[in-house]
Amino acid sequence: MSLKYNILISELNGMLKQQYRSELGIVFDILRVIMDCGRNGTIISAIARRANLSHYTAIEKCQKLSDFGLMDYTSDKRSRIFTITEKGIHFFNEMQQFVEIAQAVKIRY
Repeated sequence: MSLKYNILISELNGMLKQQYRSELGIVFDILRVIMDCGRNGTIISAIARRANLSHYTAIEKCQKLSDFGLMDYTSDKRSRIFTITEKGIHFFNEMQQFVEIAQAVKIRY
C-alpha cells in the first residue's frame, strides 16, 4: 500500500472516532428535555430517547447532574422521575445564552 493510502485511512479512522457532541452539548440536551417536560418531570427512557443517548449514558449523566444539584429525582418501585431544580433552571438559561453565542460565532460546543 502507498503512503498516501495509509495517511488517508488514518485520517478517516480519526474522523470516525470523533464525538459529534461534547459533554457540554449532551448536558444541554438533557436539561432541555427536562425543561420541556415541565415540573412533572420525566423518566430516564424519555430523556435517553429525546436527547439521543444510550440508556446507560443517560443514567450516568443524569446522576452527575443530580449530584451537582441541577436535577432531582424521585423513585418508586418501577422507575425514577427526573425533575429540574431552580439551580438547574438558572444553569440552563445561562447555558442557552452561551449556546446562542457559540452558534453565532460558529464554535462547536
